[in-house]
Amino acid sequence: MAEAKTSSPGSVARPLSPHLQIYRPMLTMMMSIVHRITGGALFVGTAIVAWWLIAAASGPNAYATFEWVMGSIIGKLVLFGYTWALIHHMLGGIRHLIWDMGAGFGPQEREWLAAATLVGSVGLTLILWVVGYMMLGGVR
Repeated sequence: MAEAKTSSPGSVARPLSPHLQIYRPMLTMMMSIVHRITGGALFVGTAIVAWWLIAAASGPNAYATFEWVMGSIIGKLVLFGYTWALIHHMLGGIRHLIWDMGAGFGPQEREWLAAATLVGSVGLTLILWVVGYMMLGGVR
């Protein structure tokens, strides 16, 4: 328990707010933090989608530039990260929807849902990219 602090003699002792030095990191807490981070990453990814659409509408030179950037190793890593962030955020949203329906609040259920969000997002991202590469004819 956090120590109580008093501001002056005779005042009522009030508890300190809990913080990361008091709480032991748990998977559900980490997934909540990652859910917020992926939400921010989706903002950046949406700018990339907008760039793609604008480049497609602007003509072949603009689209070739977009393809060159996103076709590079760094571009592919960014797209892979965006895909993972999108899927992870979606699965986190489903987890919150389950909680909004009043289910999954037991200790084992919470941990299972958090682990399923993490494993599911990594697995689905890998499957999506493998299938995508197979449909495009493999790595070029």
